[in-house]
Amino acid sequence: MKLPWLAVDTPFPPAEFALTDPDGLLAAGADLSVPRLVQAYSSGIFPWYSEGEPILWWSPDPRMVLAIEDFAPSHSLRKLLRQVASQEFDGHPRVQVRVDTAFPQVMAACAAPRDGQPGTWITAAMQQAYCAWHEAGYVHSIETWIDGELAGGLYGISLGRMFFGESMFTRAPNASKVALAYLVRYLAAHGVERIDCQQQTRHLASLGARPISRAAFLQYVRGATALPAVPWARGTLDSTGQLHPQAESAPGLGVNM
Repeated sequence: MKLPWLAVDTPFPPAEFALTDPDGLLAAGADLSVPRLVQAYSSGIFPWYSEGEPILWWSPDPRMVLAIEDFAPSHSLRKLLRQVASQEFDGHPRVQVRVDTAFPQVMAACAAPRDGQPGTWITAAMQQAYCAWHEAGYVHSIETWIDGELAGGLYGISLGRMFFGESMFTRAPNASKVALAYLVRYLAAHGVERIDCQQQTRHLASLGARPISRAAFLQYVRGATALPAVPWARGTLDSTGQLHPQAESAPGLGVNM
């Protein structure tokens, strides 16, 4: 089967058409505009390609998904989360989980080269596109700050009552996992039941993510993305899943505490 080539105004073929490719390659071409990305994710499709390649669009089968109720932090992570929670209302907590206070920095950190990987799929064009999508209110960063420094985090897309995780990074032990744990609590408080993790890894499986069929994923995601949006704001998350917005007139949160 010939791979469909998308012009800027060509709609996606149904994600089910990717059945002939084990990794779910569906189409190539088009662009990374906000409308195109909204259409892709709400249809169970995402871009993934390397520098110098055309934009490639994927819908894997099976799909790795973390059900919120299945999130399984390790014993050591649960202990760390209790420690963080016990200090969160101190005047100057060492650890703080923030939302959308350093989105470009989080995405750049996720794009940085990693051991054993020659390059990154988070290209300069991807960073520019997702920063624009962030400004449009769809993409969010969850950030773990330790002693005023960005120590780890993740970013992903929020459409309706569905969150699509994109990438994580860490500069301190468990920093990205703390961000994920706080994200899970926030999403649970707003009726989000699943996080899309895209592809299978042992790291995600250790946290409770499981593969489901593409058919089941598409049926779920098409309904979930049509529901009312989760209320996001720039601010801090507490251990109960409550988001405390930053006052517009307040100084930036990305400074030393």
